[in-house]
Amino acid sequence: QVQLVESGGGLVQAGGSLRLSCAPAGRTFSGYGMGWFRQAPGKEREFVAAITWSGGSTYYADSVKGRFTISRDNAKNTVYLQMNSLKPEDTAVYYCAASAAARIHTREYEYDYWGQGTQVTVSS
Repeated sequence: QVQLVESGGGLVQAGGSLRLSCAPAGRTFSGYGMGWFRQAPGKEREFVAAITWSGGSTYYADSVKGRFTISRDNAKNTVYLQMNSLKPEDTAVYYCAASAAARIHTREYEYDYWGQGTQVTVSS
């Protein structure tokens, strides 16, 4: 069982930035594709961004393209989500997910492990 731990959430004003981090507890991400999802109050969880094991390919939801950047440092065993130009509609609980397949995944069922989530609140 892989336990993922997210950090970096918080309260920020519109237009501000936050960087989320995700690391597994007790094991490595070796060979895993990684993704970020979010769930706003009263809404279903939605895909945000994904990255391959090598970090050579990334993919974003249209709603965050050009504002968010997913990256990974395999030496540090950590995945990041840099969020810039934040908007109130970005307010949600953000979840990190890991897939045993190293490629890009955009659907929840393609991921094997999930974190507990970190709250991001963007005030207007």
